[in-house]
Amino acid sequence: MTSAMIGYGRTSTADQKAGLESQLRDLQAAGCSKIFREEISSVASSRPELERALDYVREGDVLVVTKLDRLARSVADLMAITTRLRDKGVELRILALNLDTSTPTGKLMLHLLGSIAEFERELMLERQKEGIAKAKAEGKYTGRVPTARRQADKVLALKRDGKTPAQIQTELGISRASYFRIVKDALGSNAVSTN
Repeated sequence: MTSAMIGYGRTSTADQKAGLESQLRDLQAAGCSKIFREEISSVASSRPELERALDYVREGDVLVVTKLDRLARSVADLMAITTRLRDKGVELRILALNLDTSTPTGKLMLHLLGSIAEFERELMLERQKEGIAKAKAEGKYTGRVPTARRQADKVLALKRDGKTPAQIQTELGISRASYFRIVKDALGSNAVSTN
């Protein structure tokens, strides 16, 4: 069975032609016999050329990319792609990192990269929680923007002052539906008159 080097290159927009051309040159220089390419953001819901490349590769092949960020959008995405490749008996090579999963060192590096990224995410979430707790303790944490129902007293006061529904909605930045819901609730509890 003969193995093949299959390349994948991606840029975020059509304006990055030079970046894509550079990737294609590097992939050809690495010995790729077939190259899939696309101009699409990594956050796009689908990357059809990457899907085609993943479907195309066969056991013994090597999928080659120039950089990690050209292939995966997150650690979870990277792990899903590498699992899919491993299940097909396909190795991954990332040129900029000199990473080749056909070697024990390459496999270790890939797992370390994934672990480090996961660790960084957990640290970030922990710092975020600490920051929120500190802001709450100092009385600086505001939380969510108040909803229209929290402004019911203001709505009813402005209504009693003779303001029109449109004026009240504009002044308080609430929707028409919110205004009438507040008034209806108040009428139900006899809090305001019907006029």
